[in-house]
Amino acid sequence: QVQLVESGGGLVQPGGSLRLSCVVSGTTGSITAMAWYRQAPGKQRELVARKANNGDPYLLDSVNGRFTISRDNVKKSVDLRMNNLKPEDTAVYFCSGCVRATPSAGAEDYWGQGTQVTVSS
Repeated sequence: QVQLVESGGGLVQPGGSLRLSCVVSGTTGSITAMAWYRQAPGKQRELVARKANNGDPYLLDSVNGRFTISRDNVKKSVDLRMNNLKPEDTAVYFCSGCVRATPSAGAEDYWGQGTQVTVSS
């Protein structure tokens, strides 16, 4: 059973930094891409950052230059480093992975449970 587990959320003051981590377990297949989404109260979930096996990473315009996404294929993990955080970054952050549960399985999207990030003084 494929599972994604996030860690690293919390409360931080404006201008501060946080690092979110997400680890994938329960798969013997490949991971095509991993991403971070966020959802603020009353708003739709939005894609924040995505890193596929090929090509440049994607970053939402409002976080470009402040956030960095990185993957460790051996550890099957993805990190989101967030610097110069702003109150508008407050949201629940979700990890997502496009994962093959086994080498012969089709790729499916899996989600973590979410971790709260609150930016406030």
